[in-house]
Amino acid sequence: MSNASLGFKKILVPLDGSRFAEGALPYAQMLAEHSGGQIELLRIAVHPSSYVYVNDPAVLASLYDSDRAHCEEYLQKVAAGLRGTTSLTITTAVLEGPVADAILDRAEETNADLIVMSTHGRSGMERWLLGSVAEKVVRGARIPVMLVRPKQPGAPATAADAAQP
Repeated sequence: MSNASLGFKKILVPLDGSRFAEGALPYAQMLAEHSGGQIELLRIAVHPSSYVYVNDPAVLASLYDSDRAHCEEYLQKVAAGLRGTTSLTITTAVLEGPVADAILDRAEETNADLIVMSTHGRSGMERWLLGSVAEKVVRGARIPVMLVRPKQPGAPATAADAAQP
């Protein structure tokens, strides 16, 4: 199989700000480098009304703007780190809305060929209560989804780990 046959020209990597989620990055990087593709880092800003009750619209808007700015700053930092190790094109996007839906919408709107994301590996009651973004993405995606479970919770995988069978 030639590198060109992989066809992953646009790889979407959703991140939640955790080192655990960043464990998907080496895999996305390796696939993009082998196929001559690019990576888009995606973060979903959480609207403050989903976790606090605020009666003042100005305060609510300020909280949202602050979270969005934090998301953008985080993605720029991660993108800069990737750019320091590769010549790939790395783009970023911050969206809002239900996380799984926002990921799926972004994949479709950007014509992504692959979604690479970490799974937190929840099971049982925790999964039932919290749901699984990864499961919702897999079920709703029209493109391949690569789920990565980093070897150590909280520690990103390395590029060397990604290259090993």
